[in-house]
Amino acid sequence: MSRITIVTNETANNEQQALLAAIQTKLGMTPNFLRVFANSPSALRAFLGLHSIAGEGSLDPQTRERIAIGLAQQNTCEYCLSAHTAIGRKAGLDSAEIAANRAGTSQDEKAAVAVKLARSLVDNRGEVTTAEILEARNVGYSDAEIVEIITHAGMNFLTNMIGKASRVDIDFPKVALDIAA
Repeated sequence: MSRITIVTNETANNEQQALLAAIQTKLGMTPNFLRVFANSPSALRAFLGLHSIAGEGSLDPQTRERIAIGLAQQNTCEYCLSAHTAIGRKAGLDSAEIAANRAGTSQDEKAAVAVKLARSLVDNRGEVTTAEILEARNVGYSDAEIVEIITHAGMNFLTNMIGKASRVDIDFPKVALDIAA
């Protein structure tokens, strides 16, 4: 059971109802983590705005999902791992690729660098090395794409924290975390 209230259609005020209805229309569902965000309409609007704008960037949807899967596993957010595994499959990622992403890499050489950089950003609170930035450039990422990788790392860290802090009920096919011994 969620430790933070999940705003339902019945409990939502007018502003929350409008936001939840827009999400329902766009996605065909309203994920529980967005219902947690809806406790603060301003926080939900901020997240939705960032998510929408970040999706307009030049990183392909598969790489964005690879980053999300890699960070969800790294940050032990079972909600986000479950959600992004489902979304990643819809984006064309197969089981072997998802397993690689969870391990912090990718079967695609260029995408592997993006996943690795995103995980390093979180591990090192942004203090990545010049060598890591150069590695991203050397596989073909522009500075704009490197900024997008950083943006996706930050956005996914935020959703991982919402998922973990709230312990929101998973409303996607559940995927168990790989926990190191």
